[in-house]
Amino acid sequence: MGGDFAPSCVVRGALDALRERPGAFSVILVGDRDRIGAELDAAGPRGAGRTSPAVEHAAEVIDMSDAPAAAVKSKKDSSISVGLLMQRNGRAEAFVSAGNTGAVLSAATLILGRLPKVGRPTIGALLPTAKKPCLLVDAGANVDCKPRHLFEFGIMGTLYAGTMLGISSPTVGLLNIGEEDSKGNEAVREAYRMFAGSSLVFKGNVEGSDVLKGEVDVVVCDGFTGNILLKFGESIPAFFKAKFTQRAAHNPVRKAVALLARSSLRSIMKEMDYQEAGGVPVLGVNGVAIIGHGRSTPKAIKNMIFRAQEMAARGVHRQIAESIARFQTDEH
Repeated sequence: MGGDFAPSCVVRGALDALRERPGAFSVILVGDRDRIGAELDAAGPRGAGRTSPAVEHAAEVIDMSDAPAAAVKSKKDSSISVGLLMQRNGRAEAFVSAGNTGAVLSAATLILGRLPKVGRPTIGALLPTAKKPCLLVDAGANVDCKPRHLFEFGIMGTLYAGTMLGISSPTVGLLNIGEEDSKGNEAVREAYRMFAGSSLVFKGNVEGSDVLKGEVDVVVCDGFTGNILLKFGESIPAFFKAKFTQRAAHNPVRKAVALLARSSLRSIMKEMDYQEAGGVPVLGVNGVAIIGHGRSTPKAIKNMIFRAQEMAARGVHRQIAESIARFQTDEH
């Protein structure tokens, strides 16, 4: 029931996912049974079993305006809480939502629980670069971070990049205002020392201008900085499209060039489209939770479901638990 276009886009995205990968997984839609049923009826005839979504009723909805932690505690029959409880109780293996980001993060932490030795769960987001996508952690979950949290983000990000992106020996960079190890605030400087003394493939500090160059596979920062960087990046495709259109509008030569370049432009824009990634994973909780953009389309919902199924199949959360425990053992 979360997102700007719920439940319509969620239902359509779920149906698209089931059609595209028939038999690969089953889907349970959690929320208002009547509204979901109406959307399913409007979508036309459905199959049976794993080709058709099941419906689990949840009477409440956590709105975007609700205070996340308070709403999770007061609205226990929300689609977010009910869905995550289903995973905790073994009725589902993964959870996706385009609803209130803070509420999903809070509920995932409270209901699924943190993995052992994880100080704070984090959100990871994929960014396109000149070479290959890189993972940004934290993308908005933790505004204030201690050095230990930043180090844990690097461990979890490295594991995700290796397992989900297929990157051998992922490299890690610490986002800072300069390359020197003396730069940045106290938390970042201490985190630098922790990374440098670890077995992670640490490439040192990276500046904002380095991120899109693709010099590292994992970029680590606090959620305040990361969310600003992520939202700025999301605005780039619309900016370029508007500028491209403006320059071509009143000049025949530029219009001809624009038409010739349209295919390449579409390819570049596709790489920068948040709908392709679908959503961002919550790393550090004892399960699989993926958070989508509030404006998620059916395409974004479909891709969120695909990522959730892949994370569950590969046991990413269990691998993170083992990795965190191993690094902490090595330190002692």
